[in-house]
Amino acid sequence: MLRLSEEQVLLRDSVRRYLADKSPEAVVRAQMETGQGFDRAAWKALADDLGLQAIIIPERHGGLGLSQLELCLVFEEMGRVLFCAPFFSTVALAANLLIAIGDETICAEYLPAIAAGDLTATLAYGEQGAAWDPASIALAATPSKDGWSLSGSKAYVVDGHSADLVLVIARAPFGIGVFAVDGKAAGLVRTPRQTLDMTRKLADLSLDGVAAKLVGDGVDRSEVVGRALDLATVALTAEQVGGAQFLLEMAVDYAKFRVQFGRPIGSFQAIKHKCADLLMEIESAKAAAHEGYRIAASGGPELALCASVAKAYCSETYFRASTDNIQIQGGIGFTWDNPSHLYFKRAKSSEMLLGDGDFHRERYLRVDRTLEN
Repeated sequence: MLRLSEEQVLLRDSVRRYLADKSPEAVVRAQMETGQGFDRAAWKALADDLGLQAIIIPERHGGLGLSQLELCLVFEEMGRVLFCAPFFSTVALAANLLIAIGDETICAEYLPAIAAGDLTATLAYGEQGAAWDPASIALAATPSKDGWSLSGSKAYVVDGHSADLVLVIARAPFGIGVFAVDGKAAGLVRTPRQTLDMTRKLADLSLDGVAAKLVGDGVDRSEVVGRALDLATVALTAEQVGGAQFLLEMAVDYAKFRVQFGRPIGSFQAIKHKCADLLMEIESAKAAAHEGYRIAASGGPELALCASVAKAYCSETYFRASTDNIQIQGGIGFTWDNPSHLYFKRAKSSEMLLGDGDFHRERYLRVDRTLEN
């Protein structure tokens, strides 16, 4: 398990207190019913009060210059409260990719605005019916007199309906490239998707001759994009672990409170065993996720391996925690007013995001053979 420094503990505790105050269940429910899915004033306040959008952004671009480990600690806390804001899309996806490519001109243009809370961003990678694999990218990038032109479509883009900046992964003459597109660009049509999880908005994008700027040099960026996605995957496992831990606490609190046959239901052996089994599974998920944090922060070559192991295990653990919590709470756990269904839906949507368990188990086997050779 991780051994946190005093500063890291203070960061985690500060974020937990802040989110408890600014993102209680009532705020989550209010924001998930809106079309945008978040409050821009609250997004700006998050940057002004804690500077979380700046956490991994280099100091030369107005950031805090902290590591992926600190970012994952923040995601654990956000996972506990189902934080409704484009933090995952802006920081874990877009900022990580910009930093990984290292185009100083593009970074100087966008990263300071992200750090200040003035710009939201996302990554448009997946396409309808395609796997999370660079070989499946079909959206075309062609040179134009003013730069580049993009045509094609993207599916399931996190916060794609509202992002100010969209980083589009496209197939160019030189291979896979990353292109910066203004969210209001002519020819870009953004269609919100009706999804199970109302707390995380997804959209489909259609691009018809959309003007774009190439990020980095004209070389194939498959490897860099893959590494950035691995960093985002590790961040997602942190969110899953935070959510699963909160569900266990919710279930245990209910089992202590709910009385049946004259005694708390937590005293019944079946409930004890269910909570104990879930605790062991969550601790194992934490171990997998924490190893991912460590490798992500150190830049180790095992990142892809650790990301896939953690994603497969944490996805299943989070979903089990969501179902066990509902079962322990009984009839009340199925009601709309109880928050359990919100976590159930987030657990299922997170399981599919960036590849499901089967995808990552197969990927683990491929990566493991590569490392052995």
